[in-house]
Formats: sequence, structure tokens, C-alpha cells
Amino acid sequence: MNVDEVLQTFVAEARELLLGMEDSLLALEQDPADGEAIAATFRAIHTIKGSAGLFSLDELVAFAHVAETLLDRVRSGQVAVNGALIALLLECGDQLGLMVGQVAGETLAEDTAAAHAARRVDLVAALQSHCGDTGATVATTAPATDEPSRLAAEEEVERAHNQAWHISLRFGPDVMKLGMDPSAFLRYLGTLGTITHITPLWDRLPPADEMDPECCYLGFELDFLSDASREAIDSTFDFVRDDCRIAILPPRAALGDYLRLMAEAPEGTDRLGEILVDSGALTAAEVERALDRQRRAAPPRLGEILTQEAGVPPVLVQAALDKQAKVRDSKPAASRFVRVDADKLEELINQVGELVIAGASAGLLAQRNGNGALIEAVALVERQVEVIRDRALSLRMVEIGESFNRFPRVVRDVSRELGKDIELVITGAETELDKTVVEKIGDPLMHLVRNAMDHGIEPTEARLAAGKPARGRLGLNAYHESGSIVIEVADDGGGLKRDKILAKARERGLVAPGQVLDDREVFALIFEPGFSTADQVTNLSGRGVGMDVVKRNIAALRGSIDIDSREGAGTTMRIRLPLTLAIIDGFLIQVGGSPFVVPLDLVQECVELPACDQRAQPSHYLDLRGEALPCLNLGHLLDLESSGGRQNVVVVKYGNRRAGLVVDRLLGEFQTVIKPLGQMFRHLRGIAGSTILGSGEVALILDVPPLVQQAADQEARRLGRLG
Repeated sequence: MNVDEVLQTFVAEARELLLGMEDSLLALEQDPADGEAIAATFRAIHTIKGSAGLFSLDELVAFAHVAETLLDRVRSGQVAVNGALIALLLECGDQLGLMVGQVAGETLAEDTAAAHAARRVDLVAALQSHCGDTGATVATTAPATDEPSRLAAEEEVERAHNQAWHISLRFGPDVMKLGMDPSAFLRYLGTLGTITHITPLWDRLPPADEMDPECCYLGFELDFLSDASREAIDSTFDFVRDDCRIAILPPRAALGDYLRLMAEAPEGTDRLGEILVDSGALTAAEVERALDRQRRAAPPRLGEILTQEAGVPPVLVQAALDKQAKVRDSKPAASRFVRVDADKLEELINQVGELVIAGASAGLLAQRNGNGALIEAVALVERQVEVIRDRALSLRMVEIGESFNRFPRVVRDVSRELGKDIELVITGAETELDKTVVEKIGDPLMHLVRNAMDHGIEPTEARLAAGKPARGRLGLNAYHESGSIVIEVADDGGGLKRDKILAKARERGLVAPGQVLDDREVFALIFEPGFSTADQVTNLSGRGVGMDVVKRNIAALRGSIDIDSREGAGTTMRIRLPLTLAIIDGFLIQVGGSPFVVPLDLVQECVELPACDQRAQPSHYLDLRGEALPCLNLGHLLDLESSGGRQNVVVVKYGNRRAGLVVDRLLGEFQTVIKPLGQMFRHLRGIAGSTILGSGEVALILDVPPLVQQAADQEARRLGRLG
């Protein structure tokens, strides 16, 4: 792994830490006494600072250090948690995100960069100001002990005279092959304090003809003066902890600790004893007393050492051991995850798609050949290809929570800007869909959420006057339905005003005078370009820009959006999307002489069209077990001449609507690799894409939602005429 790859790993991990920090701060805002949220925020900043130091990112380290100092005081109870502190730390997280982005190569315009630099200076001043405000403290007190006399009577432990930290380092031989520079860790230590003495150890150095220039053979014994905590010093070596031997002793450590250090050293007790004496960490007399003590007593366990020599209460020792066990148990789970470049994953999916097409071609040739053994062998290969397809697609499936997680911060900031009290309720965050869909649905969701907060949820006074709770409720929900994923953005606000929307549409000429529209058609008018019923323009909305873009972006994902609304009760925006944009199970049909594919998840059943209904009409109704099923004749719709013979009806369902598609032949299930249509055909209604059959022919994939909608509209017009 080269330096650039390691740096990109730092960027990815830093961004994950910042997201976790934001979640912790929002949790802390709800419960200022949440000690775990405080600790998690501190750990995130501390880890980012330590990792940035390894790459000499001095500006990032300096900024993170000031934020870390404030969080350390919050953690110790010297600074109170309040709304102003949370807002400041959230801004600091945003600033760190910008700095990490610059490390990743993101560039800013000159004026924007200058503004961010000035803002960083202001944030540092604000952080330092909070650090100096120690008048108010969080109400935390150390637990009192019932045994002061016992602690006072404990035997005084003999300690070394060394006033500095002592650090023993033995880097692993492959540390440089992993992209790490041992000297970088020593340089970073210099930012936390002063290295007063360092002794390099080359005992492991092989003869020159046996040396590997990419291996590290050195070790170090060093003394380090610093006011930093053990945690801060220890985290310096997080990146190499698994491949190195590291021991850290605090100032005036017990002689027993030094004794164990000498006993465990690869160079041996006598050799390390000499080094410690030469460095001034220990005197010759202290070394001799430690060795004499070793000869007279068996080595105690670590817990006993901490309790007897360092004065640590047994209950804390046990808690530390329990935590260590949890960390040890969690390591195998963490090791199951591997980072994979998105482009490599995309290439894998493309190759699997080609494999599916090649398998279909082999299956067709086997059928034409008529060789039974060959047909069976090809069928076996196709089953394995299907398994590989499912496994490959599952690699791209991620939880929708990845998109939902950005909204708690958005709701917090926007509700404060609007002066409204709004809570966000997220359900179904574990629902999975294609990563590509997750990435592209973020912006439409953002607009719907902000619009619901601005226009949907009323101010507190209006809610109270209407008998509603003062706090508004905004919900994000996701679930699977009929091979699709449904995402709902729901609010308990004032709802859409049907009459106002209709009047505005007639004013703009979108609805003809006397034209009758149902609720669904009226609500769909808000997606027309430039359409807005807002009485005033705000920073968030009201210009009529956005909802048309939302619909266009969702349509580009082969999805649709519906609206349910009751005036005074709230609105639900319901988005339906395909689970994946790559490979689907399809149902192959034929109309005229042309093949088409219907997504299999949307197919409910197939029935033969009765002879009495075999007529050349673009649409009609079929009596399906006592239910009137609106049907579309695809031959008429697509201007294709029927191939003759008995026709069939494919019953499809999308959402809560059903329709029948009249086709000439049913050709069975088919693994469908979705190929996008060119820009020339992007406005073609009823066609979602194309695929390649085993014969090499191109088959169009039907876009079922608009076809079902067309059938439903025809039924509505029929019922209107009957009424």
C-alpha cells in the first residue's frame, strides 16, 4: 500500500468518524448528561487529530487539538454542556469535514477558501473562549470511598525517580511495507511534548547481505516530557499497534513496571537495564533493587500490580478487564469487513451481467441442438450463474439508513432557522437497496424534507390553536413492497390545500376551465415546473423551483412519486424505486414479432384472454374472478401488428393498482441485464431500458408504473362517464 492509498484510507475513516461525532452531538443535545456521547465525540476528534499528525497535516492537527482540549474539559466536568456548545462543536465538525475534503483533493474557489479560513480562526477563538469559561460545571462528583484509613495505611510503593514518560518501541519488520514511516510517529510525539532522550536499538539488524531494504529492524527506548494523557500518547500508535511491540510507563512509574519491561524486552533484562541506566530513566541502584525484588518474589498478575502498586481500586481493574474482553470479542466481527473500491465493484457487476447474457446464449444453443446431456449441463451452469448474480448484487446493497443519517442534523438546523419545534422519527433504516440508488436519492429526499418543514408543518402558535401538539412530527420510513422499495416523507402539518392548488393551476393555464380532476391529479400539479402556492419566498423554498427536479430525478431512477394529503392533518410523499439498477428477474413476452420484458416482481399472474375479448381495441376491461380489471392492448399501444392466435393477459400490480397487459405470447422467466437507453429515448413513456437476449436480439424493458397509471386513468374516465 503506497502513501496515497494510506492517505485515502485516512480520508474515508475521518469522514466516518465525523458522521459518528455528529450523531453523538445530536444525542448529547437531547441528553446533556450522556457520558458515552461525550466520550464518543472526544474519541472521534482525538483519533482524527492523531491520524492527521502521521501525515504532517499541521493545520488540521492544530484545529483538532483546540477542539479536543475543550472536549477534554467537558469530559472532566469543567465545562457545562449547553445548546451553544453543541452548536459550536457541530460547526467544528463541519470545518474539519472541509479540511479533510481538501486533503482528499477537493478544491474551493479562492473567495470561498478565504471565507472558510476566516471562519476557522473565529471557531478557534470561540473554542478557546469556552475553554476559559470554567465557572459552570457539569454536576459530576467522584465517588466517595468508605475506606480512607485503609488507603492511607497502604504500604508506600517504591517508584523510579524518572519524571518523564518512558516509551519502549519495537516496530514490526513489515511496517514500511504497510506504508508507514516509523519516523512519522516520533515526529508526531514531538507535537505532544518533548523527547528528552532516545536510544535506537539495532540488535535485530542482520548482516548487510541479508538485509531487506523494505524491512524495519530498529527499536527505540525514549523518555518523553508531556502533559498529555496516557490515552493521547497511546493513540499515537493506533495505526501500527497490531504489528509492533509498544510499552508506555508514566512518570515515576513503580520499579515493578520497569522490571517487567526489562524481563519482556527482546534484548534481555541485562541489556535493557544498561540502556535505562545510560538514558537516565533509572539509576543503577534502582535497577539492582528491582532485580533483587524479582529474585525474592514471583511475578504478580497485572491486576494485582495495578491494585497494590498503583493504588487503583479493584472495581476499576475489573471494569477494565471486562472492557478488554469486549474489545477482544469484537475484533473478529470487525475483521469480517473489507473496503472495496466502488469502481472495482461496478466492473464486477458489469462482468456478471455479461456472464448472464453469455449463459442465456449457451442455453438457447443447447435447446436448438437438442442434446439432453448438454441441456442439463447448461441448466446447471445457469443456476450457478444465478447464484453468482445474486451474491454480486448483494455486495452493492446497502441500508437506506446511509441516506437517512444525514437528516437529524438537517432537521435540527432548519427547525431552528424557522423557529419551529420539530422532531424527526426514522423507521425502516435497515431496509436495503442498491448503493447507486442510495447515492442518487439523497438530493430529492433533502428537498422533500426541507419543503415539509417549511410549508407543511405549521408554526407552534398555529398548531396549538388547531389543537395539535406544539412539537411537529416529521417521519422518514422505508420498506419493501412488490420488488420495489418505498420511501415515505410524512409530516403532521397543515396538508396540501386542494382548492388553492387548483385555482393557481387554472390561473397559469395548467387546467382547462371546467376540467374535473381527482385529488391525485390535483396534488400532482405541484410537480409542474415553476409551480408554487407559497405566499412568500424564504431561504428554503417558495420560488417554484425544486419539486419538478425531484420528480425528474426520481423518474431517472425508474421510480415514481405519489402524494397522500388531508388538509389540516398532514401530507405523505411516497417514493417507489426499483431495488437495483443493474440486473433483475424478468418475464419475457412477445407482442407482434417483438420481444419485451416485464419485471418479474410486478407480475401477479397470467391468464388466457377469452375468445369474446379477442378484439382489436386499445383498451378494455376483463372480468377477472368478478373484478373489473382494466387492460391495455400492447399491440395497439406500441403500434405493432398482432401475430395472430390466442392472446394472453399479464396481470401486473404497482402499489395498490392493478392492470392487465394483453400480449401475443408468454416466453417465460428471463434474467435481465438492464442496458440504459440513449439520450434520444429518455422521454419515451412506458419503456424503462433494454436488454440483450441469448439470440443477440434486443428486447425493450417495459416501464410498468406509467402503463398501470394509464390503465387506471382510463378506468377513472369510464367511471366518470357512467356517473
